[in-house]
Amino acid sequence: MSLFKSGNPTLSEKKFRDTVISTSFTQENAMTINGTLNKFGFMLLMLMGSAYYSWKEFAASEGTSQSLMPMILGGAIGGFVIALVITFKREWSQYLAPLYALCEGLFIGAISAMFNEMYNGIVLQAVGLTFSVGIGMYFLYSFKIIKATEKFKSVLIAATIGIGIFYLITMLLSMFHVDVNANMPFINGSGMFGIGFSLVVVAIAALNLILDFDMIEQGAAMGAPKYMEWYGAFGLMVTFVWLYMEILRLLSKLNRR
Repeated sequence: MSLFKSGNPTLSEKKFRDTVISTSFTQENAMTINGTLNKFGFMLLMLMGSAYYSWKEFAASEGTSQSLMPMILGGAIGGFVIALVITFKREWSQYLAPLYALCEGLFIGAISAMFNEMYNGIVLQAVGLTFSVGIGMYFLYSFKIIKATEKFKSVLIAATIGIGIFYLITMLLSMFHVDVNANMPFINGSGMFGIGFSLVVVAIAALNLILDFDMIEQGAAMGAPKYMEWYGAFGLMVTFVWLYMEILRLLSKLNRR
């Protein structure tokens, strides 16, 4: 049996397989693909609702970013902590996954409002592109145009880990007051190299959706318990949030040119 992996750290074969082994269940309370997608849709509505709230708060503050910092930090830190808990406590995902969506919505809504203030209309473009890419990846996977082969998984996982390490380094440098934009303009700037870098990251984030779809499908085939639908939906949302933020960053670079 071939192993199934994902660049998304919240989804892995071991997590699904261990859950199946340690849980007794019937077909009625087993994980399904449709159930997972329905829960993802519910989480998406919750994310959009909290994003709308933080967006309106930005408008009410007349464009002052200081008033948004509690929502930005609270959403980002809260989402990160909840994601860690869900990763190690999968059975809690049915309770914590919606809360994760609310936290990420606060963060995304505030960040999006700030970007839209600088580049009017950029958020609508980013949302449209994110949904278009997500739907496109789903059809490419469904019709087996892109297959999650072992080589495909290995290369994509390595690329995803590399990007994660790079972002971690830049975050640590920023904490020590190092101007990342000034010291690495070839990546964070709006030049051809910077735009090319963002295009590569967007492509990797999009391809991670293929791995997530594959893992959800195989999790359902393995007969994972029902609460793993929430876990699969949560993992899928992690990738969608990453994809949206990378598309927003790419569009901001294009607008600066």
